[in-house]
Amino acid sequence: MGDQGFVCRGCGRRHEGLPFSYGAQAPAYWRDEFGSDERSLLEDETCIIQAEYYFVRARLVIPVIDADVDFDWGVWVSLSRDNFRRTLDLWATPGREQEPPYFGWLSTQLPAYPMDTLNLKTEVHTDRVGTRPHVILEPTDHPLAVEQRTGITMERVQEIAELILHSRA
Repeated sequence: MGDQGFVCRGCGRRHEGLPFSYGAQAPAYWRDEFGSDERSLLEDETCIIQAEYYFVRARLVIPVIDADVDFDWGVWVSLSRDNFRRTLDLWATPGREQEPPYFGWLSTQLPAYPMDTLNLKTEVHTDRVGTRPHVILEPTDHPLAVEQRTGITMERVQEIAELILHSRA
């Protein structure tokens, strides 16, 4: 694919490298005050809020149709208590990728979409040990679901990069 740098339409400067992955550090529902709540826990791959809401970190993969690499959103997905426990029970179990998918709600607000991305219906697919689960969205007309089904172009990857680079400024 050659040089992945790009001239940003947001600031006019050249940025080295074009990121193909962005992720959220916590579910959208996490608040700093939960850090002192003994019923709440935020770890790298799992989150519990007030012993009532359960989340796992996952990958929402979008094919890039004019590149040899996929685009990845690092997202959080809510699971039922039973499915969360099952996920933890199988965490280090070889063959866990044979597990049927779990229902979940997307629990990450992604900045690159004109519509809210919270609470989109998902299937959470367990992958092999050492790999985060991946999420497949319900096939709706939401722009994120459409992109997951049909793919995006390198131009869209750059657009997302420009948006995220300048939303953090």
